Amino acid sequence: MTSRHTTQPSLPQGVRHVLDCAQHLPDTPGVYRMLDRHDTVLYVGKAKRLKRRVLSYTKIEALPLRLKRMVSETVQLEVVNTHTEVEALLLESNLIKRLKPRYNILLRDDKTFPHLYLDDHHDFPRLDKHRGAQKETGTYYGPFASIGAVNRTMAILQKAFLLRNCSDREFAQRTRPCLQYHIKRCTAPCMGYVSQEGYADQINDLKPFLEGKSTEVKQRLQAEMVKASEAQDYERAALFRDRIQAISLLQSKQDINIETIKDADVVACVQGQGRHKGRSCVQIFFFRGGQNFGNRSYFPKHGDDVKSSEILSVFLAQFYTSKPIPKQIFLNQTLADQELLSSALSTCANTKIEISVPQRGDKKNVIAFAEENARKALQRHCALQDKDEHALDSLVTLFDLDQIPERIEIYDNSHTGGTNMVGAMVVATPEGFQKSSYRQFNIRQASASDDYGMMREVIARRFKNASVTNTSVMEEQFPDLLLIDGGQGQLSAVQKILSELGLFENMCVVAISKGPDRYAGREEFHRNGHRSFTLPVNDSTLHYLQRLRDEAHRFAIGVHRNKRKKKAVISALDSIEGIGAKKKKSLLHHFGTVKAIENAGIEDLKCVEGVSTRLATKIYDYFHEDIHSRL
Repeated sequence: MTSRHTTQPSLPQGVRHVLDCAQHLPDTPGVYRMLDRHDTVLYVGKAKRLKRRVLSYTKIEALPLRLKRMVSETVQLEVVNTHTEVEALLLESNLIKRLKPRYNILLRDDKTFPHLYLDDHHDFPRLDKHRGAQKETGTYYGPFASIGAVNRTMAILQKAFLLRNCSDREFAQRTRPCLQYHIKRCTAPCMGYVSQEGYADQINDLKPFLEGKSTEVKQRLQAEMVKASEAQDYERAALFRDRIQAISLLQSKQDINIETIKDADVVACVQGQGRHKGRSCVQIFFFRGGQNFGNRSYFPKHGDDVKSSEILSVFLAQFYTSKPIPKQIFLNQTLADQELLSSALSTCANTKIEISVPQRGDKKNVIAFAEENARKALQRHCALQDKDEHALDSLVTLFDLDQIPERIEIYDNSHTGGTNMVGAMVVATPEGFQKSSYRQFNIRQASASDDYGMMREVIARRFKNASVTNTSVMEEQFPDLLLIDGGQGQLSAVQKILSELGLFENMCVVAISKGPDRYAGREEFHRNGHRSFTLPVNDSTLHYLQRLRDEAHRFAIGVHRNKRKKKAVISALDSIEGIGAKKKKSLLHHFGTVKAIENAGIEDLKCVEGVSTRLATKIYDYFHEDIHSRL
């Protein structure tokens, strides 16, 4: 379904375009996309009856200002028909997450949640943390709200259940017990200090504990402690005592534990008031096996005319398209499409998903707890946003900008003695850092000691497709402010390359140097045609610019470290004749690190798929022959 026009946006024209498209739509379920004259998706919506829903956009007197602007920009409508409204809801959520339309309520955090992983296919299963796709065989427990929550939980679980966390390779090659054994966090199955049956008992304690049967586990350990004490085996009794204390400590460190909540997410949404009405917070608490696995705050992007129930409904649909879905979801308010959402999530999870709003008892109390946390998180978020808005306003005067910068790009370089040289670009907007727009550059042309040349190369590659008349660079928005981590020399280098591209006159470029003794707070700011200056140490605008600079520095160092590690792996294995990409991957998958491959014997190397006796001997000889003969 297509209707194209090339005139400038206006509300009457937008209404006419919508009417033209709506005339031919069926009254069946489906998803519609509204596009502007540049084919950019403005909005994605679902409908039980497509024609009726689309025609509602032509009744402009009933539309809020946000939707009036959207209709005025609409010149094209694309429609996908679905069999059911549930299918329409799922498709809508996926399209919103992928296309990120300007006028939709957007969830801006797509990170996966960490889990605890038990590889119970091994004779002596290990307990480890895991993030990402769950491809390995074993049992996953979670999700946890943060990697910090996983680390804290895992440390205490190791005290309580004494399970190994070393890799299978380390386990097989161990010749003496590691530190974990000596600090009483492992029973050293690698050394045979515990039998397979005894270790299985440890696993059989852990599993029910993580499944919510902590009382039964503590009672069994208490019985073992009493038994050991009666037998005057006080050392063994003390070990059980310490394990019981660790379990109690883990439970006490969790904010709330409700016996009636086993596997559920508790979700509360609160919306700001007054000038903060366009901001909201969704707070989620994760309960698994009757235990609280932490909480996380989200701040969806939306207009100030949207109700909190609508925010929560759209948020849940987007959130659970890529996250584990518990059997129960408790909310702090009723949703208009609650039954539809429940059906859609049940379809995704292949099991019945219950969505409810508790009215009394413990569940009502935990909802109130989540709501209060959401309210406080929103207050902190709004305070930070207000502070950033003030800083952005100040930048207009400070750097003679025409308006508040909608996009700020910050650049930094990183290398070690001229090796593994990389450039980094981070992007900041009024909503915060836009990590999906971060870019990294492998510096190829600049010499090792030429910091100015590195910056010239990075800027040249970033803006090589730009021109004075076409400021759409690689389909990204053109920056309103460009910040360089460096001094007058870096500024001159950037000025030269931008002048060659015909862009310098159209862009505000500022360099930030560290100042005397690299002391934070004494940074100097450099601009072409202006005297360098500093800002007061307690100036909020200075703190904002420092935060931008530090984020670019952090990202650049991270990129550099990853490249250095990757190069270390490649340089070692690529030097061996007969090892291609496939065998390299197999070796690393089997041994874990190049160091482990170096320490492996010929028989160990032959265990890797695709490695013959001849190749195993060649690998062994490479790592063990005299270094001078290798050169």
